[in-house]
Amino acid sequence: MSIRILIADDHGVLRAGLRALLNAEPGLEVVGEAADGHTALHLAAELRPDVALMDLSMPGLDGIQVTRQLKETLPGTRVLILTVHEDESLLREAIQAGAAGYIIKRAVESELINAIRAVCSGDLYVHPALTRALLRDLSPALTSDQAPTEPLTPREIDVLRLIAQGYTNRQVAEKLHVSVRTVESHRANLTSKLGIASRAELVRYAKEHGLLE
Repeated sequence: MSIRILIADDHGVLRAGLRALLNAEPGLEVVGEAADGHTALHLAAELRPDVALMDLSMPGLDGIQVTRQLKETLPGTRVLILTVHEDESLLREAIQAGAAGYIIKRAVESELINAIRAVCSGDLYVHPALTRALLRDLSPALTSDQAPTEPLTPREIDVLRLIAQGYTNRQVAEKLHVSVRTVESHRANLTSKLGIASRAELVRYAKEHGLLE
């Protein structure tokens, strides 16, 4: 089944380019477009997309306001912010409003596609240029000397490293030549051993323990 996407951006040329890009990708389908916040809310209620690809600067309601309302009315729709603003305060505001991801418009096509798949699968995606800002806001913070209750296995470390690099469960499975169910099992073990579950916390743990070097 395809991931159904609503594009909300006030630039028609950009919407057309995104529509062509995403519709050409297997498993993705653009089901609607909106040029302003009010239209985005109306179409989302009508179409119930899996992912709303949301610009921040739009006429009427801005992307933050639309995100906040969508999370109240359509909690099953994942909002991925797509913006030119590489601003830490806007990132924090978007996440607090309920966005599942934040990617900047200079990202390459593959990054956008990976971000869409990640948020649709339930992960949090933040463009690497802004990941550090989000990690600083983790609460409660994971201290650098926090150690797992049990040692991590080599395969669990492989899974942790790939997750921290931004890969989805399916992509991790493909890279390690295992099933998605096996990856999910390793991820559950990581959650149990480390006491953390979100991608941002896993990224922080991996960085603090030198797993991304």
